[in-house]
Amino acid sequence: MFNHTLKQAIVLIGLPLSLMANAHDMLPAKAQNQAILFTNATVHTVTDGVLADSDVLVADGKIVAVGQSLSSPSSQETPQSQADEAKPNDSSLNDHSALIANAEVVDARNKHLYPGLIALDTTMGLVEVEMMRPSNDAYEVGYINPQLEATAAFNPDSEIIPTVRVNGITHAQVVPQGDGLSGQSALLSMDSWTVEDALVESNKQFHLYWPHIRWLSTDADKRKEQQQDLKLRIDKVYQAFIDGQRYRLAAKAGKVTKVDLRWQALAPLYDGNAQLFIHAQSQKQIEEAIALSKHFGFKLVIVGGYDAWRVAGALTEINAKVIYNQTLTLPKRNDEPIDLAFKIPALLKQAQVPFALAFSSDWNSRNLPFAAGQTVAYGLTKEEALKSITLDAAKMLDINDMGAIAPGFKANIILATGDILDPMQAGIESIYIDGRKIDLNNRHQQLYQKYLKR
Repeated sequence: MFNHTLKQAIVLIGLPLSLMANAHDMLPAKAQNQAILFTNATVHTVTDGVLADSDVLVADGKIVAVGQSLSSPSSQETPQSQADEAKPNDSSLNDHSALIANAEVVDARNKHLYPGLIALDTTMGLVEVEMMRPSNDAYEVGYINPQLEATAAFNPDSEIIPTVRVNGITHAQVVPQGDGLSGQSALLSMDSWTVEDALVESNKQFHLYWPHIRWLSTDADKRKEQQQDLKLRIDKVYQAFIDGQRYRLAAKAGKVTKVDLRWQALAPLYDGNAQLFIHAQSQKQIEEAIALSKHFGFKLVIVGGYDAWRVAGALTEINAKVIYNQTLTLPKRNDEPIDLAFKIPALLKQAQVPFALAFSSDWNSRNLPFAAGQTVAYGLTKEEALKSITLDAAKMLDINDMGAIAPGFKANIILATGDILDPMQAGIESIYIDGRKIDLNNRHQQLYQKYLKR
């Protein structure tokens, strides 16, 4: 209890002020208590292509069946292709008649069903107003803080959350920011009363911002100082993981005489039950991150990854993954093509590097589906772009039951009139999280309605 309280005390500087000052008016939806049958929809399954005029049955927060004319007696037997996707012990897949008889029917004719979008590398719920320090809990002092958890500072009542989920984002990876080893992230639902309600169970996620020189000085002496400082910071990172490794070995041998929260928190990394997310953009940074991963045997995810396609062979050699967050940026070097950042997802796909797309921000992460749409014009198919912000995003976090419309998956569903990757025609009408229809009202819409009456 003391350790948990201490950890929260460290992280929650200024949080009470932000919680009191910023609370949205939308009530979280109640747990699903009635089955829902979506009928005659164009279903973007992600796992099995796009199915026209199809039905989707949802019960107890899970997708039970996907197929044509599920409500007709002849369709009660689950197709083999769907059964293969389902979880082995889900007996509800064998007989849908009772569920369908009492289901709420949603006519989705001429409409589209998409899986809920997963926003990776965000500060959702940690930042309310970026320039107001009391409402910004994304950073913490110190260079080595693996024990800090972003969930301790997450505000489920943030005004930003409803404005983001209206674009189809049902879940967000909430990530601590900083220098060095900044702490642990988690995947959270965008509709909840508390952080405990929002938390999606997954393996531990540690974040390391790889040391680099932001602007290399043109002065020879200052440049030498910068390079020496860079080496010291990299050495400090290695030393932290060496200390954590020694602490883990001592703990296994029962020889720990003094508890250290930092090294205690790192234990899952050495046991293979966690992933290390290293934020790195340049080829040099990524190569150094790969070297560290090889040295300690860590599961590696590169966040940023602007140059990841250049070292694709080294990444695939250690089964590393990439969260690419530069889709709408300008080139980082003067001699690069103006559209290189747009093409990199296609280059990663071509190099067979597992990747997902992110739009690293708080409120601006609502642009995630449109960033994915940009990649369609530069080499990805629509199906691949959608997969990069749904199923592939879930796989980045080692989660296997989110990001698709298929039996056994969580019922995170978007009902829209158009293409959600196109900001001009998305037309999102309803969003369901774990089968719960959520309120799409938000502060933007309230202000719009207010000033219409001026």
